[in-house]
Amino acid sequence: METKTVHKKTLRGTVVSDKMQNTVVVAVNRYVKHPKYKKYMKITKKYHAHNPGNKAKEGEMVTIRSCRPLSKTKHFEIVFA
Repeated sequence: METKTVHKKTLRGTVVSDKMQNTVVVAVNRYVKHPKYKKYMKITKKYHAHNPGNKAKEGEMVTIRSCRPLSKTKHFEIVFA
């Protein structure tokens, strides 16, 4: 039987912290329309992502994709294209 890897989510954001070993914190911004007031709000969410070899540095724009859980908080990895 063949196993197939499925990456469900791909996000783009800015690295806000690279102080951990092989891990970065990526802030992803998105716009959401308020249900009552119909105004667009900017929502920021932070994700921990695997950074093999500590290649991504603070301030860079990166693309992250979902993967298997690597630790308690780390469920994404950086895509190097």
